[in-house]
Amino acid sequence: MIYFLQDWLHQQTWLEIIGVVTGLLCVALAAINNIWNWPIAIVSVGIFIFIFFKAHLYADMGLQVYFMLMNIYGWYYWSQKPDEEEKTPVLIVTKTELIYAAIAVVIFTFILGSLLKYTPASFPFLDSFCAACSLVGRVFLARKVLENWLIWIFVNIIYIGIFIFKHLELTAIMYGVYVILALWGYFDWRREYKRQVG
Repeated sequence: MIYFLQDWLHQQTWLEIIGVVTGLLCVALAAINNIWNWPIAIVSVGIFIFIFFKAHLYADMGLQVYFMLMNIYGWYYWSQKPDEEEKTPVLIVTKTELIYAAIAVVIFTFILGSLLKYTPASFPFLDSFCAACSLVGRVFLARKVLENWLIWIFVNIIYIGIFIFKHLELTAIMYGVYVILALWGYFDWRREYKRQVG
């Protein structure tokens, strides 16, 4: 078993290892409402832009560019908390936001998937669906909407399968940990929301 583990670790790249470590750290910090999740996330997504390009996961590569911009926005938004608050307050998604989000996921998946099927992209529609869900999840995270964590749980479970199939095992493990961290984040943010409205 130790031999197998050592052999497997030698097959991992330093770039993926650093991407995984910074990725886990930024999600853990987000789950506990720490603003430092944003600069660490910037490092992580910068690394994964390159990794996903090499793996022909173009929708995910483009998603990382979007994440880069949303990380900058999230860092700014979280730093603009009201003076009387220790942290930026947690919000609950509205029915209208949910409808718009669902429509955006369907449209984005169809358009991007239709474009990517003419490229060597792996899983053009599934990858596009995950990217679309992630777009919505990142907006909700940046705006401190509680339900962002439910989106991440759902989409990260799908990503685990994609990354295992693409032989990005370390990244698949990272996304498995993301599921656990998203559960943690959801319950932590829900407690905070109840305190706010308490």
